[in-house]
Amino acid sequence: MPQRTAPALPKACTGISGLDAITFGGLPAGRPTLIAGAAGAGKSLFALTFLVNGATRFDEPGVLMSFEERSDDIVANSASLGYDTDGLVAAGRLAIDYVRVERSEIEESGEYDLEGLFVRLGYAIDRVGAKRVVLDTLEALFSGLGDGPILRAELRRLFEWLKDRGVTAIITAERGEEGRLTRHGIEEYISDCVIALDNRVEDQITTRRLRVLKYRGSAHGSNEYPFLIDEGGISVLPITSAGLQHSISDTVVPSGVPGLDAMLGIGGFYSGSSVLLSGTSGTGKTIFAASFVDAACKRGERAIYFSFEESNEQIVRNMRSVGIELQAHLDSGLLRIEAARPSLFGLEMHLTLMNRIIEQLDPQVVVIDPISALRGPLSEVHAMLLRMIDLLKVHGVTALFTNLTGVQASDHADLGLSSLMDSWIGLHHVEANGERNSTLFVLKSRGMSHSNQVREYRITDHGVTLIDAYIGAAGVLTGSAREMQEARERDDKLARVQEADRRRRAFHARRAAAERQILETRAALDAEQAELDELTGEAAGREDRIDADRAAMASHRGAAE
Repeated sequence: MPQRTAPALPKACTGISGLDAITFGGLPAGRPTLIAGAAGAGKSLFALTFLVNGATRFDEPGVLMSFEERSDDIVANSASLGYDTDGLVAAGRLAIDYVRVERSEIEESGEYDLEGLFVRLGYAIDRVGAKRVVLDTLEALFSGLGDGPILRAELRRLFEWLKDRGVTAIITAERGEEGRLTRHGIEEYISDCVIALDNRVEDQITTRRLRVLKYRGSAHGSNEYPFLIDEGGISVLPITSAGLQHSISDTVVPSGVPGLDAMLGIGGFYSGSSVLLSGTSGTGKTIFAASFVDAACKRGERAIYFSFEESNEQIVRNMRSVGIELQAHLDSGLLRIEAARPSLFGLEMHLTLMNRIIEQLDPQVVVIDPISALRGPLSEVHAMLLRMIDLLKVHGVTALFTNLTGVQASDHADLGLSSLMDSWIGLHHVEANGERNSTLFVLKSRGMSHSNQVREYRITDHGVTLIDAYIGAAGVLTGSAREMQEARERDDKLARVQEADRRRRAFHARRAAAERQILETRAALDAEQAELDELTGEAAGREDRIDADRAAMASHRGAAE
């Protein structure tokens, strides 16, 4: 038999960045959702954002029924986030109704009935054709009732009425005491979806967190998620959505320092990779980072520089002294510098804020300078940076992280992130002969060959320049020691050349003398050979004459006889 798939639960998108990813599509459509939290946790703002996004982005008008804030106050407060609630009300896309509930009146009459509320709410729903409803808050609505059977019955009746109307509802509630989620302890049981908001203070730093405690009929992220409330609205960071499913690229991204690119087998870093640049104070980590974003902007790419130690103006001024002009990139909009003290937010809030900015600008390169400035337990800093690396890889961003190490720190003092990095560049000071020089080396670079040399570099008014390393019997020499050794070697080389020239001249002289002697000997031998030839000829002539005389004498004797 063919496998049957269960129908998906209808959901209503909230339009809140990250929340829809956590809930895998939004809140349960046509069902009530409870948002619980202490005062200042952001319950009302979440609910209002849900309504505004529904009216402006998803063609779902809404109704906000408030039992605490007047309509004028709601409009004024929402304007600070850029919400034009007045315009939505005028356009018939949103209805705001303030219902005053006096506890004293309920106590005097002894009666409590939601029929009047249902009529009023039903009229507002019909008037705008609402698909979304917010009730803010339950405690104010039931302020005159204790935790008795009437309260429980009316709560169930309210939730059932909302379901019968088929609206997607958000009901806000305050956190209860003694570990209870809500004040009455029943709201979370009759809600189809429950979201808890928390405004936590640790080490005098506030961090807002969200957790989906329950979601009937749907899977959901169950962790705590940091969220941010600022002038840009609400952003939730879906930590569990980050993973190892990012794509890879063979595109090469230059480092901005030609000498460093020459040490890497492909001439730079792979696009989308994470690079760790660690070194002691004064080794020029920020200059290397600025060179990286400067090169990216010159290629027409967008870059974000997150600074935790220097302000925007200070970075621009300091980099100008080494020939790196960042102001032009800021003016063109290709570069954005976000400077903030690490103590301004908690770790998760920094992560959420950086994630929002990255999603808004969609950069190609990002610099975080330095990660060592982040404050908190090492395990939490490591977890935050791990999620940041994952998020950057998901976006395909090439990221450069700088890290300050101590003078006596080893190469492993990297917050435990070196194994997560694709490339790791180390910067060090070398002290010798009364001076301090800077050296660079590549500890690792995944997916490519790379130089194993320790290279000296200098920071000049034209940026970073790498110097060819001197490696001899005494090891790697830098600074004046290298210059003295090079001068000594030049002198030795000159002496060897001069000695070779002297010996060459002596050899040529001896060779010339020998060649002259050979010529003279050959001439003497030739003369002697000629003399011998002449003597041989003369002897042969005499023998011929003797033979002729003998023959003549023989002939004469014969004639005489």
